[in-house]
Amino acid sequence: MQLILGSGSPRRRELLATIGVVADDIRPPEIDETPLKSELPRPYCARMAREKVAAVQAGADDVVLCADTTVALGRRILGKPVNAGEAAEFLVAMSGRRHNVITAVAVKRGDRLWERDVVTTVKMKRLSDDELNGYLATGDWEGKAGGYGIQGPAGALIPWIQGSFTAVVGLPLAETAQLLQAAGYPVWRST
Repeated sequence: MQLILGSGSPRRRELLATIGVVADDIRPPEIDETPLKSELPRPYCARMAREKVAAVQAGADDVVLCADTTVALGRRILGKPVNAGEAAEFLVAMSGRRHNVITAVAVKRGDRLWERDVVTTVKMKRLSDDELNGYLATGDWEGKAGGYGIQGPAGALIPWIQGSFTAVVGLPLAETAQLLQAAGYPVWRST
């Protein structure tokens, strides 16, 4: 049995390593991540995780783990910004407000699928122009849903969360460990 991580995210690899899980192979799938017309954030995120895990080629006994993290401001999906201007637009929209971060996890082994999603409420402080421009100048917003990563410099902009910190980073560890164990992957094996 091999564990295949269907993600190129270094953050997901780091999170798995904190619980002693190291993927045998990394195979990021290529899928269309465009939301469907009128698709809400939570169903969108769950669909992305399912489509990613389905797109990863694996042996019948291999365990494949995929996840998707979506930032939602109300019914609006804030994806990965294409440039600093869009990142600024997202950050200004979240400034002084609460938003949800949804991370959906899908695990497959053979033709069986296990999935969960975790919703965490995050409050971003009211951003001054200096804070906004200073954060944008770090480049940390690049490739991150909603234009920020809580584990980096943007952590100084987030005074409060309700839910799973690791889910906001990109992989809810408690739920992921349960899914891996359900698929027969020995998370807590002795070395």
